[in-house]
Amino acid sequence: MTEESNATYKSHDFRGRNHARNASRVRIVLFFSLAMMVGEIAAGQIFGSMALLADGWHMATHLAALGISLLAYTFAERQAENARFSFGTGKFGDLGAYTSAVVLAMVALGIGYEAVDRFFNPAPIQYAEAMGVAALGLVVNIAAAILLQEDHGHDHHGHGPDDHHEHGDHHRDLNLKSAYVHMLADAATSVLAMMAIGCAWAFGWVELDPAIGLVGAIVILRWAYTLMKSAGAMLLDVQPNVGLAEAIRAEIEALGDEVTDLHVWRVGPGHLAGIVSVATDQQRGVDFYRAALTGVAKLSHLTIEVEVKGA
Repeated sequence: MTEESNATYKSHDFRGRNHARNASRVRIVLFFSLAMMVGEIAAGQIFGSMALLADGWHMATHLAALGISLLAYTFAERQAENARFSFGTGKFGDLGAYTSAVVLAMVALGIGYEAVDRFFNPAPIQYAEAMGVAALGLVVNIAAAILLQEDHGHDHHGHGPDDHHEHGDHHRDLNLKSAYVHMLADAATSVLAMMAIGCAWAFGWVELDPAIGLVGAIVILRWAYTLMKSAGAMLLDVQPNVGLAEAIRAEIEALGDEVTDLHVWRVGPGHLAGIVSVATDQQRGVDFYRAALTGVAKLSHLTIEVEVKGA
């Protein structure tokens, strides 16, 4: 005989607790970045500066990524109570983060291609203007990155005894992290550009410009891969906390029962869901096991199935 939890319907809104705040921050950064991009492109056209034009259009790719992040926040909020989404829209941010990581990887490959091309086809550098653009971009991007940093202290929900020793991505807002990484990548690009421009300007090391550009492309590509891996794991419901799953199994087995099926996965930033199937010789119901797991698994959504052997 199988007994399942018959809990009344409850909201499946598994968005992060800082969803609205993070969306607002992305929106602010997007507007400032848009203003800077338009200003750089306009100034480049007026003053005939390729450095300004190149940086302006380069920022357009990061704007696209920020737009993806903002769209993910907006969609998740508007569809939060839509019953068509079985476990809510909390993971839409992970989808946005994965898409944004793909865009970041494309940016890195573009920078790498341009760097290799510069090795074989050196182009004259307008040092003063290029240094000014890089410095301005650095200031804006550092300010944006600081604004987009996630406050981890407000996002821990205490999901289990080993929560802080396992992979931390289950409580992170990967959508916000993707926007942060884009701004960080742009800041890193500005720093590397200033180094290359400074050395070429002072010592005539023109070949250092494409070399540093290639290094920057590799670093950014690695960041994109890391973000893609984290977001992809969440989208594919990879076990987010092995220690928690082991703690749940140990708690049930300590009662003399058998765990026949166990799944733990992330349904949104700071929210884990679980399914536990138990086989027992005792006349124990769902409520008994729910109470037994209260101190171990503070899951946002828990389904318990009990099979009484021989019944």
